[in-house]
Amino acid sequence: MKATPAEWDILQVLWDRGPQTVRDVHEALGAGGYTTTLKLLQIMLAKGLVVRDETTRAHVFSPAQPREQMQGSFLEDVLPRVFGGSAAALLQGALNGAKPSAEELAAMRRLLDEYEEQQ
Repeated sequence: MKATPAEWDILQVLWDRGPQTVRDVHEALGAGGYTTTLKLLQIMLAKGLVVRDETTRAHVFSPAQPREQMQGSFLEDVLPRVFGGSAAALLQGALNGAKPSAEELAAMRRLLDEYEEQQ
């Protein structure tokens, strides 16, 4: 499942805040019109990116997949096309694009150590 940047923004809201109404999502985004948010959620529903609970008057939307699963799908698509399949190039690009905190760097080191131990 591929999500557009605007759809990723909505998914981030749903993952961070849990199930939300259209109005909740719209207010959390703080940009664009309400009808745009509604239309995006309808498109995302049709694409299978979100699910809708219709048991209440205001429909409540939730992500169809956990964040980690969507991120993994995204990386499976992007890694070969953008980084030539190189995880090292992906990591280098991420480090060049952002300045991770000491805590984030320590977490990365732990993840690499754990990965090596499992090999």
